[in-house]
Amino acid sequence: MAVIVATDNDFNNVLNSNQNVVVKYYADWCGSCRLFAPKFKRMSDEEGFANVAFVDVNAETSPEARKLASVTNLPFFAVFKNGQLVDTVAASKEEAVRDLINKLTV
Repeated sequence: MAVIVATDNDFNNVLNSNQNVVVKYYADWCGSCRLFAPKFKRMSDEEGFANVAFVDVNAETSPEARKLASVTNLPFFAVFKNGQLVDTVAASKEEAVRDLINKLTV
């Protein structure tokens, strides 16, 4: 599945349109964010995550979406189930993000 790019304008719509959502908050100047982008895209294509919507949000240009997850650092990941925040992690390790996404399947 393609990674959805969302802004404050459509973020709530994306959350409400998908049961399971993982959001990557990033900034253009963030080197770790750029390095993680191909991993995030690869995970979005995995069969095991077929029922999860992968979403990119620019933390600098979408302050409302950033507030919903209380973003503290970048890259920052948040998982939402049925529009509700489940958990977050500030990490650049793929294993930490996989563990976070797996919380949606419990």
